[in-house]
Amino acid sequence: MPPAPADATDALLAAQYEAFPYPARDPRDEAKRLIVGSPSHLREIDHWIFAARRPADRPLRALVAGGGTGDGAIMLAQQMAWAGRPGEVVWLDRSAAARRIAAARAEVRGLSNLRFVEGSLLDLPALGLGAFDYIDCCGVLHHLPDPEAGLAALAAALAPGGGIGLMVYAPHGRTGVYMLQDALRLLAPPEEPPAQRIETARRLWRHLPETAWLRKNPWLADHLTGGDAGLYDLLLNPRDRAFTVPELHALIGRAGLRLVTFIEPLRYEPETYLPDPRLRARIAALSPVERAALAEAITGNMGIHIAYCARAADPPVAADWTDPEAVPVLRELDGAALARGLPPDGALPVTWDGLRVTVPLPRLAGAILARVDGRRSIGAIGDALAANGVPREAFARDFAALARQMERMNRMLLAAPAAAGP
Repeated sequence: MPPAPADATDALLAAQYEAFPYPARDPRDEAKRLIVGSPSHLREIDHWIFAARRPADRPLRALVAGGGTGDGAIMLAQQMAWAGRPGEVVWLDRSAAARRIAAARAEVRGLSNLRFVEGSLLDLPALGLGAFDYIDCCGVLHHLPDPEAGLAALAAALAPGGGIGLMVYAPHGRTGVYMLQDALRLLAPPEEPPAQRIETARRLWRHLPETAWLRKNPWLADHLTGGDAGLYDLLLNPRDRAFTVPELHALIGRAGLRLVTFIEPLRYEPETYLPDPRLRARIAALSPVERAALAEAITGNMGIHIAYCARAADPPVAADWTDPEAVPVLRELDGAALARGLPPDGALPVTWDGLRVTVPLPRLAGAILARVDGRRSIGAIGDALAANGVPREAFARDFAALARQMERMNRMLLAAPAAAGP
């Protein structure tokens, strides 16, 4: 399949990812660990995209558009395999070098539900891959010549009722990056051999004045820990733009999509950081997007935005925390261990890129969390506490408060129902 038409910058970008597949990964490490993150964690897809209503026995067709060396595709395919979930994950990328690494990682894991297709997401109509229930596009749109065309192509490949997980760069947390990119375009022009550009970039970093903003930015480390691929992608990338909250929201809307949530939602709520009642009164008058933009502007440490989106034509549906048959699940947390570690005042400390906040939890939080094991339903947890003398009204009140806080942290979600109803 011929590639999509490319400009000179696009050709440089394609050459970069052939020379330095990103992120740098060693397939042998698959025997040691699974790299887990957002978007495209299976529990997040079940909760945020399908509102815990799509049965687990219904096959899931997923596309990872711009799959790189495979982090998102491997994570989702492995989680589906572990859970015995039917379906297929399609990895799509135009880098043959990245495909070799991603395929080797899948082979180490013995994954049979992962398929590899070389090509550009802009060529989706010609590739004939069909419609997808879920699409991942992580770290791709901000490198495209036309991000709007890229997202529109993905939206056109989305099945009714489906959704998209996005990650794009955000400007404030990347303070210093674009200054050094400007400097390196002067010292190491893109036309020079990649090895020579990397050598120049490393020399510049060693001698960079202490006033350089990237030296003061503790939230970025690709140029320090990501090897040649990480340094090149951060500082020498020929096309790299960042999106503020309003810019990303507008991009999503123009593609015929609507924003479901940012991850983590609580991080985008400015009241998290501003207890002053007069400020909160002003915040209350803002729209949801303005509120998220305010949180982005005052915290200053958001280097990426992760968002889940759905088709604008599909009616919004939220997970139902009042359903006694629904099963709460914790994302990378052990409920019993979390319950034992809760501080006496019930305030849970949370840190996002160096910013520490405390999240108040209700009195019964520990007793509830100790029983959240991914198998018990909300009703069964209430029954267990009632048997220990906890009034039903107290459980309902505290469970609702706990669910709100833990959902906003993206840490407690609702599982997909096991099977379709009669």
